[in-house]
Amino acid sequence: MLPGSIQISGETLSSAEIRDICESLRENSVRLLSLRGCQLSDRDFGRICRGVAESHSLAQLNLNLGIVSNISRVKQLAEALKTNRSIQSLFLHGSPLTDAGLALLNPALSIHPSLVALDLGDCMLGDEGINLVCGLLPPDGAKSGLKELTLSANPGVTAKGWGRLAIAVAHSSQVRVLNLDYNPLGDQVAGMLAVAVASSRTLEVLDLEGTGLTNHSAQTLLDMVENYPTALRTLILAENSISPELQQQISDLLSEGEEEEENEAHEVTAREKNPWICQSNPSSQMVLVTSGLGESLLAETEM
Repeated sequence: MLPGSIQISGETLSSAEIRDICESLRENSVRLLSLRGCQLSDRDFGRICRGVAESHSLAQLNLNLGIVSNISRVKQLAEALKTNRSIQSLFLHGSPLTDAGLALLNPALSIHPSLVALDLGDCMLGDEGINLVCGLLPPDGAKSGLKELTLSANPGVTAKGWGRLAIAVAHSSQVRVLNLDYNPLGDQVAGMLAVAVASSRTLEVLDLEGTGLTNHSAQTLLDMVENYPTALRTLILAENSISPELQQQISDLLSEGEEEEENEAHEVTAREKNPWICQSNPSSQMVLVTSGLGESLLAETEM
């Protein structure tokens, strides 16, 4: 039987329900476990963590909205992650981790062999926490790291912390999706991020919704999209003080880039089917375009 999913939201879980969830985890019959906003005792949370540690099928674990509510639970989750080898996506949005809690989780996160998507939105992080996150985005040529990262609504991070993240993103060979929405970034940080996007060969989606940007930073982003070839395909700028005209210009340029890549992909496919097709420009470079991640691994992170 193929692994299925257990998705429960906002309920108070009984010991019997916890027992059934743990049995399913141990039987490797669960691929997605989502307990968003549920109420459960510390003892039952420990039982869930032991089940997570034993599971070989669990790929997505959603503990959004306050499930990991104290340091004791953070430690239990960290121990589970040290043993688990299957989780690809971990959602902790809305957990009061703070930098201290993330420091406890970080050793397990950094050595996990499968983790590629992490949601730390609204986790009360500061600059120290961001420094730890940067370690999960190893530089080009190093070990594999995160492909999707959400850091929404962490207002305690300063421009220094975001600058450190921008450097890590610029040099990461893995990250494709970066969600920074509802942080007070401002134009200064947006300028740093523009440089990071121009340097990155992998970043496809950048969410800057509600981050205090103005036309000044939008013009910088427009210049970046217009003059530098990047992997970026989606740039979200809603709920900022940016004119609709500038937003439309950026959107149009990103769309043009995507269409050009699709055309190049069709040309490559045609050449593979018929190797005798000659290129109209012998000096032009052949570009193979892949589909990337497909559906976002962070698709489960609904508020």
